Amino acid sequence: MTTPAFDAPDANHRRPEGTTDATVKALGKLSEALEVVEHARGYLYGFHRLTGTADLALGEAAALLREAGHTGLAEALEQEIVGRNVIEGRWTFQIVEDYDDNYYGPFKEMEQRARDELVEGKRHLYEAEMKEDRRSRGLRHHEALPPETR
Repeated sequence: MTTPAFDAPDANHRRPEGTTDATVKALGKLSEALEVVEHARGYLYGFHRLTGTADLALGEAAALLREAGHTGLAEALEQEIVGRNVIEGRWTFQIVEDYDDNYYGPFKEMEQRARDELVEGKRHLYEAEMKEDRRSRGLRHHEALPPETR
């Protein structure tokens, strides 16, 4: 069976001429590492949101305790826990900012630099080649490209 000319990856997902298998494999591993960092960053933002939500609920709980006549406990919660730093000197937004500025940002820049220097900035070449190896050409739902780009 002959593969139609359009049944191939687009130019953004084909390795530049002269790019070795070793380079594509190394960039694939770098991309994998970045995906894990992206996932970790999502958890960090989740931690940030959950901690903030808990702090707001805690403030409401203290107010309700006060209304129920438990002033001493309400005041203790407000003074000791509401608005408390989660890490010495930091609220969660500061942790997120430090992570973004000192790890996530430089990591993304280095990954971009590697792609720019080695493969004209192209993304996911390893995965694109894996798709070509694994898909069943000519079968529906195994096309190289979405219909709007063919």
